[in-house]
Amino acid sequence: MGAPAKSDVPIITPNELVEADGIMFGFPTRFGMMAAQFKAFMDATGGLWGSQKLAGKPAGIFYSTGSQGGGRETTLLTAITQLTHHSMIFIPVGYTFRAGMFEMEKVKGGSPYGAGTFAGDSSRQPSELELGLAFHQGKYFADTAKKLRASA
Repeated sequence: MGAPAKSDVPIITPNELVEADGIMFGFPTRFGMMAAQFKAFMDATGGLWGSQKLAGKPAGIFYSTGSQGGGRETTLLTAITQLTHHSMIFIPVGYTFRAGMFEMEKVKGGSPYGAGTFAGDSSRQPSELELGLAFHQGKYFADTAKKLRASA
């Protein structure tokens, strides 16, 4: 898609998703939905869908947007359809981050659907509040996935 390759970032193949106990998908927003690269990756999971290899697997989503009106919730809502077709179990962060979800004085990305950040022109780094939500989501997701696995 024109983005330069990053040799220090490992690339997973769709078939490797089967090995995971749970999957957190992260991607940037493009025009209010998942970036085309992530959509192409999900399109390559057709064989897994056909055999329902991801059915019952916990999944979560985190993201970045360019601005506050960049489609943060529409990105997540449209991405959930990918999980649904695979019969995956979507684990949102909800309001478990407590007061951090209600912060109104600071710029922050994220929503009850998942952690997020406003990237702006790519020069902005995630705030401490955004990093806190991301850490919380990761821990909450891992704890929930562990409980699901133990009950299986």
